[in-house]
Amino acid sequence: MKIGNREFQNSGHTYVMGILNVTPDSFSDGGKWNDRDKALRHVEEMLADGMDIVDIGGESTRPGYTMLSDEEEIARVTPVIEAVKANFDVPVSLDTYKAQVALAGIQAGADLINNIWGLKYDDKIASVIAESGLPCCLMHNRNDTNYQNFMQEVASDLAESLQLAQKAGIADEKIILDPGVGFGKNYEQNLEVINCLEELKVFGYPLLLGCSRKSVIGLTLDLPANERVEGTLVTTVIGVMKGCSFVRVHDVKENVRAVKMTEAILYGASRG
Repeated sequence: MKIGNREFQNSGHTYVMGILNVTPDSFSDGGKWNDRDKALRHVEEMLADGMDIVDIGGESTRPGYTMLSDEEEIARVTPVIEAVKANFDVPVSLDTYKAQVALAGIQAGADLINNIWGLKYDDKIASVIAESGLPCCLMHNRNDTNYQNFMQEVASDLAESLQLAQKAGIADEKIILDPGVGFGKNYEQNLEVINCLEELKVFGYPLLLGCSRKSVIGLTLDLPANERVEGTLVTTVIGVMKGCSFVRVHDVKENVRAVKMTEAILYGASRG
C-alpha cells in the first residue's frame, strides 16, 4: 500500500503510527501539542524515535467528548498538516469522520483518512475519499455494547463499512481495518477483540491496532493515562504476533523497540 510517497507492506512487519492530537481536551495529552511549533517539535521527536506515519487529530474522541463544528476542526488540523508536510518527509494521516474536514485535510496535504466511524457517520465521506484516491482506515464502532455474538458482530459491522467503501469506489488495496478498541465495547469486549485479532484477518486487509493508553489498560492495571506505557507495549507485542500492519501509539520510542524485539524473536535477527 502506498501512503504519501512511501510504500508499506501489508504483512510481515508492523509499522508505528505516532499520535499528534492538536486538541485541548484529549484524554491523554490534551493541550500539549495544539500550538504549531510545539506540534512540529513533537513530530520531529517522534520521527527521531522511529515513527513511520503521523496521525493528526483535531477533535477528541474520548468518552463524553464534545463534537466540534466542521469549521473549528478544519481550523485546527489544516495548518498543522500543511506545516508537517512542509517541514518533514513523513506520510500524514488525518483522524476525522466528517466529509468536509476530510476534504479540507486532503487539500492541505493529508495522505490517509483515518475514520473512527467506518464511513457510517457522514454519508458523504466515502465519496470524498474515493475521489481523492487516498487510502483510508475504517474502524469498528457502534453506539452500544449490546452484542449477541461479539466477534461475529464486529466482523459483520466491519463488512458493512467495507460495502460502503466499495459502493463509493474505494479500491480494496486502499483500505486498512481497525478493530476499534475503546469504541462501542465494554471492558471485557475490549480485551476479547485484542485477543481475537486474527479473526479479522479473514477479510484480507491490513489491520491497525490502537490501544495506546486507553481505558482497557487503565482498568486492568488501575493506572492513570500517563502511566500506561507498559500496558500499551503488551498490546503492541500482541498486535505484532497476530499480524497487525500498524500500531497507533503515543509513546513512539518504546513501541518501536517493542516491535523490533518481537519481530526479531518471531522472524530472526535479520528482520529485527
